[in-house]
Amino acid sequence: MPNRGERRANAKRSRRGTNSQPQRVQTRSRQGMVDEYSLQERSVRLENGQTAEWKPTASSDLPEQSASSARTMRKPGAPRGVRGWLRFVSWALIILSAIAFLVVMWIPGMPTWATIVVAAVFAVGVLSLFFVAGNPKDNPNLDEYGTAV
Repeated sequence: MPNRGERRANAKRSRRGTNSQPQRVQTRSRQGMVDEYSLQERSVRLENGQTAEWKPTASSDLPEQSASSARTMRKPGAPRGVRGWLRFVSWALIILSAIAFLVVMWIPGMPTWATIVVAAVFAVGVLSLFFVAGNPKDNPNLDEYGTAV
């Protein structure tokens, strides 16, 4: 919808009997030009035996990846190896210390040393995760490009 100024200009032109559309200024455009990307896509489609013009389809056929290039997704389950068990213990320490902190916080007569012990156990659990976290390239929740899946 044209703005107020354009509507007034169109009304003035229509009273004079001239064209109702404003004259478009001729600008440089890439409308008629073919860029390199579209030429490359076209040559790839012609190489694959398809037509030169691309038309969208509803199929979602993805090319098969070889077993060496695709990451194998492990199913979650019991921890594997010493590092997995240490990671499990670290998370258990964090969760248990969080629960203990809630208990210490809501019981009015708890001594200060109990709060300090709970905070220390929590800190040990968090710091131990840095040592047992493992290689981020082995994360089963990432695809081959490092995107979370």
